[in-house]
Amino acid sequence: MQPLSDLRVLGVTVFLAGPFLSMTLARLGAEVIKVEIPGRGDPVRGNGPFAGPDGIQSEQLSEDHIATRFLKRSQGVKSITLNLRNPKGRELFLEMAKQSDVVLENLAPGSMTRLGLGYDDVAAVNPGVIYASISGYGQTGPYAHQPAHDPQIQGMSGLMDINGEPDGPPTRVGFYIGDLVTPMFAATSILAALREKERTGRGCYLDVSMMDTLASLMLMENLEELRTGNNSRSGPTGQYHASDGAIIITAASDDQWRRLCNAIGTPELIEDERFARYQVRSENAAAARAEVQQRVGKMTRAEALECLSAGDVPCAPVRTVPEILADAHFRDRGALRPMLNAAFGGEVDEVVAGFPVLFDGEPLPDIPGAPGLGQHNVEVLGQLCGIDAERVEALKSEGVI
Repeated sequence: MQPLSDLRVLGVTVFLAGPFLSMTLARLGAEVIKVEIPGRGDPVRGNGPFAGPDGIQSEQLSEDHIATRFLKRSQGVKSITLNLRNPKGRELFLEMAKQSDVVLENLAPGSMTRLGLGYDDVAAVNPGVIYASISGYGQTGPYAHQPAHDPQIQGMSGLMDINGEPDGPPTRVGFYIGDLVTPMFAATSILAALREKERTGRGCYLDVSMMDTLASLMLMENLEELRTGNNSRSGPTGQYHASDGAIIITAASDDQWRRLCNAIGTPELIEDERFARYQVRSENAAAARAEVQQRVGKMTRAEALECLSAGDVPCAPVRTVPEILADAHFRDRGALRPMLNAAFGGEVDEVVAGFPVLFDGEPLPDIPGAPGLGQHNVEVLGQLCGIDAERVEALKSEGVI
């Protein structure tokens, strides 16, 4: 299953958001060419630890050792090196862009335009191109040129304000949610733009903002629901602490509340005037949670989950990362798979990621692993620019690649 196998993508992407978008398209079968700075590459390449044929090392012992962060976000892409500040480098980029369906970039707004490689420059040689730019705040607006990574976006979007405990400080989501969710919207939009191109022949420029993404998701539910952090104002939905660990319970309707009360042995709470209906229960959410916590706190996590499940109450343990990694569910479905290192052609079992969708009941096939820096120079420049291996070496000595 490689539905995008007829698609060629050219990307100038660094850190996480752009590379994750590139890898997503590669997983779906697209040929993705990653343009990197000669001699340095994506800055993440230098951030250890490093995975090689002898496992995980704190230092990069050879070219076969690739940073685990790069490994996780660059599966299936081809790496070429190109100095985009060099006129010959720009010429080669435009030649490749001319033969590409999609161009991606997530540099600071305006960077590609200043290099003479912005949307207008590429569209001049490839009018049907889909050109996508991911940035923290978007290409326009008062914040466009402020530097930002995921932590700043979580703060600016308001996400930190609604996360964590209601009486605690603003809390950052523990993974780079802006960097990872935004590329999903970008991927959907690219596919939509390609569909529009099939109908009209027109290309498209996509301006994708991380802050806009998080704000749009955060406000999908009512603000009064969100301001309570890990708990919900719809009643006792939220996190509870058993004697040996935390669980999460959902009781967002009158029926679920009745089932919860019966499951924990407090049927009298069903008729309690403070909790009898959704609206009044929401107004007395803290009291409802206190009643539930009093009962749950006397049980072990396993006991609480057993009685809640028997009562058909939506519940689950709040698990640790080691518990997740030990759960065969994820490997069985392909959501967690060993990452491949194309520099030495092997897999690194200690580093896992995957794709969360099954196609006809099966996970997507394995794709080539993350590449060494410039690993595909000869292949790509030969195929798209008609340059032989000898000329590639000459361009290297000239500082072009």
